[in-house]
Amino acid sequence: MPELPEVETTVRGLERVLAGERLAAVEVRRPDLRRPIPVDLRQRLTGARVTALGRRAKYGLIHTDRGDTLVFHLGMSGRWRIDPEMIGPHDHLLIETEGGHRAVLCDPRRFGSLDLVESDALDDFAPFAAMGPEPLGGDFTAERLGRSLAGRRGRIKALLLDQHVVAGLGNIYVCEALHLAGIAPRTQGRRIGPERRERLVEAVRSVLAAAIAAGGSSLRDFARPDGELGYFAKSWRAYGREGKPCLCGAPIRRRVDSGRSTFYCPRCQR
Repeated sequence: MPELPEVETTVRGLERVLAGERLAAVEVRRPDLRRPIPVDLRQRLTGARVTALGRRAKYGLIHTDRGDTLVFHLGMSGRWRIDPEMIGPHDHLLIETEGGHRAVLCDPRRFGSLDLVESDALDDFAPFAAMGPEPLGGDFTAERLGRSLAGRRGRIKALLLDQHVVAGLGNIYVCEALHLAGIAPRTQGRRIGPERRERLVEAVRSVLAAAIAAGGSSLRDFARPDGELGYFAKSWRAYGREGKPCLCGAPIRRRVDSGRSTFYCPRCQR
């Protein structure tokens, strides 16, 4: 599933062709993805000008001058394509700009979503209402993380995946951040002291920034809007490296927690 860096990379790719552009044509090619697509989406977006693009957690945001924001989620296999030569059966939304570009949302498994939300009411949009801070934003601090973890017996990996604690983190980058911070994924949240919280916050920021710079990680069907594959997977320290040596020389181990693979070093992570 595309995670935060993949969504950020997607938004930056779309920004190059959509920002400031008026939408000359919008075609919705099916009534639903994971949930119904707003029936008036075409009417409300056609003729609108894109004022800005952004991201909240794993959702992309396309703001318009009509006070509406198109909110998209890529689900398991969704991706945007820019100026494709052909339109395929899994291309479910087509956007054409007055400048002559076409942006196409492709989602073979249809686990993604499209919503049209009043821009002033984005914070009240159901998926966003109770979300924690953005991990790359100024509100994600060791002090705030400490308040979220206080008294929590849950394991730190599960807590970091909790969108109420911090928004947008997924399995790959939590495994990577915990490895970089030297924290065992099964450590109880309440047992992580101030010094290790500082280290963890910095590790989360560092891992996400590096992944975005590399264009994300190529997983299954994900590709950037320009068709290129992200290459951060080549820099993974722990994820997907079961049996391979850690930087310390010990073999990386894999365990399944709640149906998700956890990769860690038994020597470096305490």
